[in-house]
Amino acid sequence: MPMRKTSTRPARYTRKSFFVNSRAIHEARRALGVGTDAEAVRLAVDRVVEMEKFWRFMTESRARLKPGSFEVL
Repeated sequence: MPMRKTSTRPARYTRKSFFVNSRAIHEARRALGVGTDAEAVRLAVDRVVEMEKFWRFMTESRARLKPGSFEVL
């Protein structure tokens, strides 16, 4: 039997099991404009992480940055 080729990089997604409010998932799907529950959860988690990083940056750099000292993407 031939061996399967395995990837050296880690998998992008990991299967998890959670209890989630179905109404909240439905509202998230509508608000985020995605088609599946999985997409809604992934996108929502990504946005939470992004905002947390932003607010940590803001609190750490409070009153230290001068206007125009960084470029907005």
